[in-house]
Amino acid sequence: MTALAVYGSLFAASFLAATILPFSSEAALAAVLLAGREPWGLLIAVASLGNILGSAVNWGIGRAAAQAAPGKLRIDREKLRRAEGWYHKYGRWSLLLSWVPVIGDPLTVVAGFLREPLWIFLIFVSIAKIGRYLAVAAIALKWV
Repeated sequence: MTALAVYGSLFAASFLAATILPFSSEAALAAVLLAGREPWGLLIAVASLGNILGSAVNWGIGRAAAQAAPGKLRIDREKLRRAEGWYHKYGRWSLLLSWVPVIGDPLTVVAGFLREPLWIFLIFVSIAKIGRYLAVAAIALKWV
């Protein structure tokens, strides 16, 4: 597999994992790290960028949903209600949990829905996503 294919696949896996699609970008990053052919810093940067951009798409979906007529929303109401509860209780700080499976993706949609400014959203989500990938890399590289 060429380096471009490795980086492209990792970016795509990380992007898709940040959307509502069930996907494990951690496993993809760990596998590429364990192969040991590419620089770990660049792999973390590519995975982080893909995952952050995927979360930004979620933010955009939330923003668009806030402007849509209530009867036209195609969002799981229970997940939205739970995520809104977290967001109202903890505010933008809850975005530091955007990496957590099950609750992270809905939180990013809710942030857009509740009109969190994009630049603040990107700061908090970037801290969370990069931190998670650094932890995954530290664990994976310990076995190399």
